[in-house]
Amino acid sequence: QVLLVESGGGSVQAGGSLTLSCAASGRTISDYTMAWFRQAPGKEREFVAAISRSGGSTRIADFVKGRFTISRDNAKNTVSLQMNSLKPEDTAVYYCAADRSVLVRTARWLYDSWGQGTQVTVSS
Repeated sequence: QVLLVESGGGSVQAGGSLTLSCAASGRTISDYTMAWFRQAPGKEREFVAAISRSGGSTRIADFVKGRFTISRDNAKNTVSLQMNSLKPEDTAVYYCAADRSVLVRTARWLYDSWGQGTQVTVSS
């Protein structure tokens, strides 16, 4: 099982930007589809973005499309989420996740490994 640690969260004003990073250890992430999910207080964990093993294919949730970008560096064993034009409704704990499937999937129950999460707070 791959171990995942997120970083880069924080507080920002609406319209600002943050970049989240996910560092993996224990296994190489080139064997995994990687994704970001988020969970706001009182809500279910929801899919944000995912990227294929090679980085050649991505899926982005409609509510962040055009604002968020997922990328990966297999040589560094890291995955990033660039978040621009942040809105108060983007406030949540953001989680990095790994899926051993070659498919780029969005269902959270299909992901095998999870990080502990990093808090993102966007104020208006």
